[in-house]
Amino acid sequence: MRQARAARGQALRFDLASVAQCDTAGAAMLLAAEQEHGSVAELVAAQAPVAALITRLRGLVIGADKTRPLAARPDAADGRKAATSARHVLADLVRRLGARAGDGLAFLGEAFFALLRLSARRRMVRLRDLALLIDQAGWRALPLALLLGYLMGLILAFQSAIPMRRFGADLFVADLVSIALLRELGPLLAAVILAGRTGSAQAAELGTMKVNEELDALVTMGLDPMPFLVLPRLAAAMVSMPALVLALDIAGLAGMATVLSGFGFSPALVAERVIGAVHPADLMGGICRAVAFGAAVAAIGCYAGMTTGAGPRAVGAAATRAVVGGIVATIALDGLFAMLSYRLGL
Repeated sequence: MRQARAARGQALRFDLASVAQCDTAGAAMLLAAEQEHGSVAELVAAQAPVAALITRLRGLVIGADKTRPLAARPDAADGRKAATSARHVLADLVRRLGARAGDGLAFLGEAFFALLRLSARRRMVRLRDLALLIDQAGWRALPLALLLGYLMGLILAFQSAIPMRRFGADLFVADLVSIALLRELGPLLAAVILAGRTGSAQAAELGTMKVNEELDALVTMGLDPMPFLVLPRLAAAMVSMPALVLALDIAGLAGMATVLSGFGFSPALVAERVIGAVHPADLMGGICRAVAFGAAVAAIGCYAGMTTGAGPRAVGAAATRAVVGGIVATIALDGLFAMLSYRLGL
């Protein structure tokens, strides 16, 4: 290989007079030497079967006959071309992300102006549909929220008690779990539940309407889909989230109390520690976060449904985008709220 690389620009010959047999591994080695050299080698005194094998394999490798010159190994120019191609790919990705962000901002703007005009178009919001949406987003998700909250309280209490028992601080598990649930985990887990159940359902429902051209039919009849379909779903998510958060917090505290009761602490003592550790501001802050999370999840779910493409897989892709986007947006908003709380000293 080193000799073939050093002989670039000169004729390359393989003396195969003493080669009686050759398999594909041997032929591949010779072709690798040709690639190092950058041109087709001359086969000297090669037996007919050996020459036929090398010629055939060469044609499979380079996609042409034996007279076509081989491409040399990438040099600096090829590296520059690859870097340029990578920049083009990155620029295209940035453009697509920018276009997607622009479409999302346009959707939010339409929803905002539809909300401003809602007082003059109240007939387009049907209270019965709003009640059904609240029932689907809140009441039907309540068992899952209770179960998840109880299990999360159990897990947090157990995992916190293991290191804190070394210092005789088992009782302070109540402080840790209650603050974590009311400030962070309660709203975050409720938002994940909402994204997995309601966000995906909204995206699938609106996506099916888009594929079946029902949204176009509404526009043709003079009905704006924003106040008719999007705003009720946003309102239902924002109304349901505080109830889900409260249920999840209560279930989590019950799970934590179950663990501490197993460690020998009375429920009255645990309740006293919880009351002393948390403040009403913690609960109200968690509820405010929950409302913002619910609005973000519902908006992303409706946007994914309204922008569903064509084809049999479009509805499934819209539901996937709704769940992933809702969870990512929830975590991003939670980080912003955490930074704001730290700056304000809350």
